[in-house]
Amino acid sequence: MTQHQNPGAEPNRKRGRLVILIVLGIALLVAAWGILTRSVHYSSLEKEADDNARARVSLINPQPGPAVRHLDLPANLAAWYQAPIYAQVSGYVKMWYKDYGAHVKSGDLLAEISTPSLDAQYEAAKANYNVVLARYKLAVITAKRWADLRDTQAVSRQEVDVQAANAAAQKAQVDQAQHEVERFEALENFKRIVAPFDGIVTSRLVNVGDYVNAGGGDLNSRGNASELFTVADTHRMRVFVSVPQDYAAVISDKLAAKLTLPQFPGRVYDASFLATAQAFNAATRTVTTELELSNEDGSLWPDSYATAHFTAPGEPGVLIVPVNSLIFRAQGTQLATVVDNHVHLIDVKTGINYGMTIQILGGIEAKDQIVANPTADMLEGDEVKVVAATRGYNDATAAPRKNVAPAPKPVAPEDDDGGNENGARR
Repeated sequence: MTQHQNPGAEPNRKRGRLVILIVLGIALLVAAWGILTRSVHYSSLEKEADDNARARVSLINPQPGPAVRHLDLPANLAAWYQAPIYAQVSGYVKMWYKDYGAHVKSGDLLAEISTPSLDAQYEAAKANYNVVLARYKLAVITAKRWADLRDTQAVSRQEVDVQAANAAAQKAQVDQAQHEVERFEALENFKRIVAPFDGIVTSRLVNVGDYVNAGGGDLNSRGNASELFTVADTHRMRVFVSVPQDYAAVISDKLAAKLTLPQFPGRVYDASFLATAQAFNAATRTVTTELELSNEDGSLWPDSYATAHFTAPGEPGVLIVPVNSLIFRAQGTQLATVVDNHVHLIDVKTGINYGMTIQILGGIEAKDQIVANPTADMLEGDEVKVVAATRGYNDATAAPRKNVAPAPKPVAPEDDDGGNENGARR
């Protein structure tokens, strides 16, 4: 018996195949879209990674050196004359008459020392002098009498000569005794401590009843000697400045400085050259330079700290670059330039360091474009991207500091397509 086919089966099969084809088409479209999207993203990431792999640099041009060099150095003020005063005799302080800050004249009494032992020795020396003087007078009379008997037979010539020699010996003893009296008179004068010159008492390290030692001064609790007074003449002041070796060439009798002190903000003192050591300190490579200035109003005190502002001629004919643009390698000092967005290293020779900038004595020209802040791992041929300077960090357009040379001007950054607006160095 023959079985008849279901008339609805064929359309169902066609419909099923169509559905399958539609699903496969959608799957293919989704897969193609995913592959395309991933390809686009991969290309974008690859481009971004390549861009990020290039170091960002800002370029500057070397600039002429400063026409005038400014230098601020610490300075120490000292009195024109200053003398610590010690005791020259041993005894106890009877009284002191001048305290801290007292204005004194030369010879003014500062203190008195009680010296009973010295007084007794002085009186003994005077008594001994009188005894020796009396012996001398007797020896002179005796020698004269023996000399008158020389031509008689009463005495021998030998005895006459002995008496004459005795008188001479007594005269020598008189001179010795007189010198001893004068020595004690000088020590007696040291009982009075007086000012050696006109000035101000800047220290008093003595009190009534203190024991002072001859030649040593006041004996403190540890037995060390210290001065009784210190007197300073401050009508003029000495200024001592340690000038670095780089600036030693400008030291001359025409050198001048402006002084400022922290206790007098806004006030400026003019100091002129006085002397220089003409030898460097081996530890600091500086030379001690002495200036002077008037202090008639007494506003300046000894041992004050000040800042000396020097001005010296510069060298505008020598190019300068920022110190942080230098690269220090085993091959020597180098600068990095950019040619076709690739690094090119140049060997240079440096000169005077101005602090923020430094002289370049050879190796570059004013038209060269150099990397402002090269990294330590920057090598020859590295690909870089020129960008604008970071304001406040490596922006060379900022106002220059007073004591350094003007900072070099920045070079414009490249366009977004990687080209340089001003053109790379060719």
